[in-house]
Amino acid sequence: MDGGCGGKEGDFLQKVPFLPPAHKLPTPHNHNLCETGMTERLSFQVGEEAGERLDRAVHARLPHMSRAAVQKAIAAGMCRIDGLPVDSASGKLRAGQCVELELPAADSPLRAEEGELDVLFHDAHLLVCDKPAGLTVHPCPSCPEGTLVHRLLHHFPQMRQMDGLRPGIVHRLDKDTSGLLLVALDEATRLRLAEAFAGREVSKSYLALVRGVPPAEGVCREPVGRHPTIKVKMAVVPESRGGRSAHTEWRVVWTAGDRSCSLLLVRIHTGRTHQIRVHMAHVGHPLLGDALYAPPAVRDRAPRQMLHAWRLEFVHPWSGEVRTFTAPVPEDMIACAAGADSRMTRLVITGNPGCGKSLVCERLRERGVPVISADAIVHALYAPRGSVADWLGQRRPDLLAPDGGIDRAALRPAMRADGILRQDVEALAHALVRERIAAFWEEAEARGEALAAAEIPLYFECGWQRDAFNPSPLCLCVTCPQEERRRRVMAARGWSAVHFDELEGWQWPEEKKAAHSDLVLANDADPARLDARLTVALDDLAQRTRTRHAAVARCWQELLALSA
Repeated sequence: MDGGCGGKEGDFLQKVPFLPPAHKLPTPHNHNLCETGMTERLSFQVGEEAGERLDRAVHARLPHMSRAAVQKAIAAGMCRIDGLPVDSASGKLRAGQCVELELPAADSPLRAEEGELDVLFHDAHLLVCDKPAGLTVHPCPSCPEGTLVHRLLHHFPQMRQMDGLRPGIVHRLDKDTSGLLLVALDEATRLRLAEAFAGREVSKSYLALVRGVPPAEGVCREPVGRHPTIKVKMAVVPESRGGRSAHTEWRVVWTAGDRSCSLLLVRIHTGRTHQIRVHMAHVGHPLLGDALYAPPAVRDRAPRQMLHAWRLEFVHPWSGEVRTFTAPVPEDMIACAAGADSRMTRLVITGNPGCGKSLVCERLRERGVPVISADAIVHALYAPRGSVADWLGQRRPDLLAPDGGIDRAALRPAMRADGILRQDVEALAHALVRERIAAFWEEAEARGEALAAAEIPLYFECGWQRDAFNPSPLCLCVTCPQEERRRRVMAARGWSAVHFDELEGWQWPEEKKAAHSDLVLANDADPARLDARLTVALDDLAQRTRTRHAAVARCWQELLALSA
């Protein structure tokens, strides 16, 4: 489970200072109970309990035990009335009767294990600890030993008096989720805390690193249930098919400069298993490193799911105090965010035919910026022994030139006449182009380049702005009035007006491309003015890098200050 729930929607974003641990609190109950070793004995004479059920009267004096545990002990013959054994928990008591109950030590299969335990607070009744990623909370078939519960039993042996394989556990965190966990140290406290969680009176906020940039503030209320075919997964499932209501709220607090990931402050108002992970994947922004719900490119960006139970607020079940805690942000989360922000700047150069994309790329090369061209890649793929030429030769040998390369003059009308042919050629060529551009960027980053550019005329038309590259590049759109572009290509390339209009029709309108780009470079004047505008654009890129680095530093400093 990704955590607790409760509280008013919207108030989770307020900053609450870290509160120091309180003093130890007095025992909340006072009954005639003595301990001999690990055996408890209860003895009392019936007074005002006359007429009550036996189990109710005993439970009232042993509030640290659940009523079910009391009934189990009575059924096992551990209770005597006036010296005679009884096994019915529902029997009514009479005034003056002497009730005795002897409870042997809990026969738990769990064994205490040594291990580090980061306890932020504890008193006689409960504790708050900071669970590291990689530690399972309680035993299960796949992890019978080495859990947080085993460590808790070593440090707090009184927890052995609680039954079951999950003593003191009132909520859970996934194995690879780090952060705050609230644990009861006795049965009475466990019952009260369980009621608080069920009543949505416990508030938990999380930090999550997710892919891309979600809306600045958002809510997901889709029901969550067991995945219909994969047992280890949860999914958005209609309530009519077993899904349970779920409510997740988030706010974006930081976004990487390349927009490849964002840090969210998340509050859940329900506590469904994997709720945050399922909801964020459902809205298209899975957690980095999530092995179950993220695609491979997102999963491989972090060593584990980037989810941290950061803030916990609850009312102490015995003192009535409102207690608030925060857990330091784990180093792997900081490193993951910093790594995303320190990546090389990837820049796409796009625009419509005749705008001057190639000239801009030339100017970038002159300034020492590595540049690759999608058109040049396509030219190599269409050339003799090129991958697309070899494939097309097996399917349509009539479209090859005598040298074995693709005859472009024959290909264009063939693609106009055969929509399936066009679709297949473009699918193969685009996949290979994208693969080579991604490799080019990776190689440039490995060399330590700060900026590398790719000229991609059909960047938006291919839908590549939607997670085609990781990290996502920035986009610079080169613009020029259509009539000037038409004049340029007809003069320089010998295109006909019909050919220009045909290629123009295959592309987004220039205004739409510019609106979806990060930078716009007007190329409607002489080369000197273009150089000056390119200098301004590159300065803008450098300033964006400096700004995002400063924003990262401020964001994480504030978060760390709150958790100090």
